[in-house]
Amino acid sequence: MRKTPSFDIDPTAFWHDPYPVLAHLRREHPLVFVPQLDAWLMTRRDDIFVNEKKIDIFSSYQPDGLMSKLMGENMMRKDGDAHRAERDAVFPAVSPTTVKRIWTSGFEACTEAVLDELSADSTADLVADYAMRVSAEGLKLVTGLSNMHYAEMNRTSQGMIDGCANYSADPDVEAYCLDCVTSIDRHIDERAEELRRHPDHSMLSVQMQAGLSDEQCKANIRLAISGGQNEPRDAIAGTAWALLSHPDQLALVREGQQSWLKTFEEYARWQSPIGMSPRRVAKLTKLHGVGLSTDERVFLMFGSANRDESVFENADNYDINRDVRKAISFGAGPHFCAGAWVSRALIAGVALPKLFERFPKIRLNGDVKIGGWAFRGPLAVNVRWD
Repeated sequence: MRKTPSFDIDPTAFWHDPYPVLAHLRREHPLVFVPQLDAWLMTRRDDIFVNEKKIDIFSSYQPDGLMSKLMGENMMRKDGDAHRAERDAVFPAVSPTTVKRIWTSGFEACTEAVLDELSADSTADLVADYAMRVSAEGLKLVTGLSNMHYAEMNRTSQGMIDGCANYSADPDVEAYCLDCVTSIDRHIDERAEELRRHPDHSMLSVQMQAGLSDEQCKANIRLAISGGQNEPRDAIAGTAWALLSHPDQLALVREGQQSWLKTFEEYARWQSPIGMSPRRVAKLTKLHGVGLSTDERVFLMFGSANRDESVFENADNYDINRDVRKAISFGAGPHFCAGAWVSRALIAGVALPKLFERFPKIRLNGDVKIGGWAFRGPLAVNVRWD
């Protein structure tokens, strides 16, 4: 029996550009069932802002969800005290103080090394040649997996992302995701004994120091890699693309009239690198006249919330002068992204300013294609410089 209200999407078209559909849903069906995703979509900003906090109704605990099945029950799939305990254990590795005192100098060093290599040529793909490497090298520091090659960090991240968005149940995608999980666990096992002897500020080490089990540590490292690689990668390359395609706004930053942080925060609102977070209905509830039953799946559509016309004027435009304080790019509830300070430091504090400082005449070298709705980013950003 078809659920009501429901709305059909073309999954391929939705992947390429979800925003026209999301705009229609915000106007006509702010809570609607999409059969192709087997989920209810919540699309208005204020609905998400309020209901994400109602963990007794919209629960992160999803034992039958793709993330739990493929990556284990990490802290993102727990609520209340269980979530808080693991979040507290991870916090010393990602706190603003640790980011400033420990990680920023490492971010600067690895970024300079990548830029030195790029300087030997006059062209590059900012996704594969710059952002992917800078993000991965930074994540190696924060997670403690210094033994993982940057390309493997990126591969395993993408594999898990694809697995968690595998709503068509493609067996090859699932198998590849599980292979990526195995690789991460192997790298964790290789590093664990050394970190027991020589503790540091990394995520793996602080969790071990807090007494979390091996499986808890591994599940949270997998989580950190799944989101902590692709989001900075896509945001570094994507924000660079946004600025290069809006030269008047780039000029404002170069002249000191706007900050690099605003360029990133507006890009994160505009394109939402993490565009959705799933929830399980924990008890009967009603919203916009729609009754939701227990164990149904609801997608909190951050990408839609960040373009809500009732909140953001000219929401489809990239504008670094915009007030982005109501954007929920990092979430809005107890599951607010634990890596937010790491992302801001790496992307806005290091990667973007150093790129434009090193190559003052950088410019786009061809069209840019962008895709995704649960996770969204540019496929390639080809540039050249003199």
